Amino acid sequence: MSRTLIVVGLCIVAIGLLWPWVSRIGLGRLPGDIVIERENFRLYVPITTGILISVVVSTILWLINR
Repeated sequence: MSRTLIVVGLCIVAIGLLWPWVSRIGLGRLPGDIVIERENFRLYVPITTGILISVVVSTILWLINR
């Protein structure tokens, strides 16, 4: 179990580091992602992107543990 958590954590770090390149393929700008921009404030809530990534990761983990 702990090995799985370490691998998932490393994957999250890798996605975070690669986010500028990942955003070029459209992730982060999907319908349902909330962006509020004000003068000195920017709020970004990637709801749809988070759900999509969750489904993909869950499917991959399910296939590995099957």
